[in-house]
Amino acid sequence: MFRSPGLRFIAVGVLALLMFIPLNLVSGIVEDRAGYSRGTIESVSRDWGGPQLFSGPLVVIPVTEEVTYDRRREAVDAVSALTLRDDKGNPVFEQFKETVTETRAPVYLYPDRLDIAVDVTTTRRHRGIFEVPVYTAAMQMQFHYDAAPVAATLGEKEEIHWQDAALRVFLGSNHALRGEAELDTGGRPLPLEPIAGAENGQSGIVARVGDPRALGALTLKLTVNGAQSIAVGATGRTTRLTIRSDWTDPGFTGTFLPDSSDISQAGFTADWTVPHLARSLPQAGRSDPEPVARSAATMGVRFATPNDFYQKAWRASRYGILFITLTFLTILLLDRTSVRPAYPVQYLMVGLAQSVFTLLMVAYAEQIGFGAAYLLAATATVLLITLFAASALRFGRRTWGLGGLLGLVYGILYLILKSEDYALLAGSTLAFAALAVTMWLTRNEDWHGPERTGSWWRKKQQAPPEPA
Repeated sequence: MFRSPGLRFIAVGVLALLMFIPLNLVSGIVEDRAGYSRGTIESVSRDWGGPQLFSGPLVVIPVTEEVTYDRRREAVDAVSALTLRDDKGNPVFEQFKETVTETRAPVYLYPDRLDIAVDVTTTRRHRGIFEVPVYTAAMQMQFHYDAAPVAATLGEKEEIHWQDAALRVFLGSNHALRGEAELDTGGRPLPLEPIAGAENGQSGIVARVGDPRALGALTLKLTVNGAQSIAVGATGRTTRLTIRSDWTDPGFTGTFLPDSSDISQAGFTADWTVPHLARSLPQAGRSDPEPVARSAATMGVRFATPNDFYQKAWRASRYGILFITLTFLTILLLDRTSVRPAYPVQYLMVGLAQSVFTLLMVAYAEQIGFGAAYLLAATATVLLITLFAASALRFGRRTWGLGGLLGLVYGILYLILKSEDYALLAGSTLAFAALAVTMWLTRNEDWHGPERTGSWWRKKQQAPPEPA
């Protein structure tokens, strides 16, 4: 390559920078594969029921008001029923008052107490090579209403029609419902119907319950299929929620985190208690509170595996330039005294082998899981580069040093990928340590090399200055 160690270091640095090209290509392939996986998960989840968000039970009570208007109409003769006209033939008008009943904005009433228990059983669905976690949730709601807050929402002449009140429960999608949904009060069942035409884009069920003041405590039981997540709105004046599941890796989401949780190999149990002062929702009001309830007053669980192997593979491609540079530095330091140093093409082949490592890991991880795939890909890459160093680079006993470093590098990379919290700490420490070792090993290096100390350089230094 070059006889000057300085130029060799610069050349190897340029070769390492060129490795950004294959690493970016690999990163793009990993992202495409991850997108395909996400699309499959979304498709299976949607077919099964999708993410479920429950809110309500919300009682909607119609309100009307009698309004008297001053009207003007043509006067009619009481005998002939003909329109009266003046001397010029123009119709004669008369004033009269008309009282009409007009519909006003309904009253929306949330329960005073809301206790929710959810039992979630998970399973896995397969589509092609992908595995998607889905669940079936059995939910029971117990609640009752306090009509006291309603009076403050009514105008002086408005009339509320308690007997026409309807109870609504909103969910992610109606097609996720399984079995019979049951609503009863004191042992008396109340009929349920789907919300017509997904009113205002909201799916759910509705019951014509009549006057809620006479209902007492109500119980709603329903079973739904779902995927990815399940959440409920904290809509009661006091809301208590308990979720039990056999899922061992829950991710708690929403506005409110659980007060307590117990996670074990058998599953988890989580409990929430949310008072009305903790949420920006009125107990009774004249505007639909559901958009706020579903966006700013939720609590739930995500059923997804964080930091999956696509994310790990993408991070591995991001860290790839660091490990390729370390390998190049090691080869350069090991053969800096060699008569036949490594040629640029040989560096490029080593770098490409390390770039392909990420693709190999992803391809096998889709079949056998991340841990086994990483071990297989790392072992194959380390053996390939080690054998290449022994046969093509003629490293001899130095091959053991290169193989040991590669084993250490891929061991550290595994720890970085498994622990996202400490990835930056481990990566930066490794880079600093590699730079420190390189600086120490090359502290006495003659960077000018023979090109600066040869006969040509000596003659140039000894030549007399040219005359002015």
